[in-house]
Amino acid sequence: ARAAEQADSDDLRTVARAAAGGAARALAHTPEQLPALARAGVVDAGGRGLCLLLDALVEVVTGESPRQPAPAPAAVRPPATVVRETGSAQYAYEVQYLLDAGAEAVARLRTELDALGDSLVIVGDGGPGGGTWNVHVHVNDVGAAIEAGVVAGRPHRISVTRFADQVAAAPAPPAVLPDGRAAVVVATGAGIAELFGAEGATVVPANPSTGELLDAIRATGAARVVVLPNDPNTQTVASAAAREAHGLGVKVSVVPTRSPVQALAALAVRDPARRFEDDVIAMAEAAGACRYAEVCHASREALTVAGPCRPGDVLALVEGEVHLIGCDLLDTCTAVVDRMLGGGGELVTLLCGADAPEGLADRVREHVERTWPFVEVQAYEGGQPHYPLLLGVE
Repeated sequence: ARAAEQADSDDLRTVARAAAGGAARALAHTPEQLPALARAGVVDAGGRGLCLLLDALVEVVTGESPRQPAPAPAAVRPPATVVRETGSAQYAYEVQYLLDAGAEAVARLRTELDALGDSLVIVGDGGPGGGTWNVHVHVNDVGAAIEAGVVAGRPHRISVTRFADQVAAAPAPPAVLPDGRAAVVVATGAGIAELFGAEGATVVPANPSTGELLDAIRATGAARVVVLPNDPNTQTVASAAAREAHGLGVKVSVVPTRSPVQALAALAVRDPARRFEDDVIAMAEAAGACRYAEVCHASREALTVAGPCRPGDVLALVEGEVHLIGCDLLDTCTAVVDRMLGGGGELVTLLCGADAPEGLADRVREHVERTWPFVEVQAYEGGQPHYPLLLGVE
């Protein structure tokens, strides 16, 4: 745009040539502006596409084919810091924790931890009002790293790994298969893990760290991996692992599933004959089309959008919000199914939890078949804790 303006002409051909030339020069500098491009040794793809459009404009209005060679990418330089999950020559411990804090406090924490060690990664959904962050750093002073988190906010799920205890057991990473694809799913429950395993997915227990997810991605040996986090907090961790995997030559796409039933819907439409990017889009669309609900028991007194609840009440959460409060588990389960099917649906998926009473799924299935005769029901023993029933409607 600046080049076109600087051409200072009312002639379309002159302005088009100037714009195309300015775009080509700007494209050549994109690896200097985005470290990811420099590491990959490429120019910005969207910018290259715009250059093609401007070159086409020049050809149309002048009848001449532009002779602007594709810019050579800047020389690839190794990153200053390399994450060394299997050990560090200078630092003895890996410290990780989730942190509830505001953005300003996290900025100060980043400076403090950077002075304490290396391989620092802090990612999260926090804004000015606060949020949850995943903190990872290699240090020698474990106490100082944790104390810095206490000053910044509320650290939880703290884990400390001593590299000396890990080196002997660390397996060599598998060779990456150039055309291989894989899926990594975060879930808890023997039945759910078996379901995902039958779909060819690698299952990681709930609440994984960035390092644990990265290890699972590398263990697949695939060059293209889809990660299904099944939880908003884990989605942040998965995104961080995806960025780390890119540096190892593995392309990772995170499909933002929030429940195992959405992950099942996504895996059901996988098609290795499609381009990987198109397959990811199809999986995301299938997951987004699956509405989900959770039924659990209240552990404390609280005020919800559906009214007050007391310990022991049965809660039905739809898309993460409490919609129903009941006293009987079966009645609440059937009521939430009716509410969800009232908005349409052809398939109901039921996952019974470890604490579900015997026959719960059968009785819910009977209710659906009787009340909604054209709806298909699939029921499985999920074995998940805390939730007697997870359900999805597609």
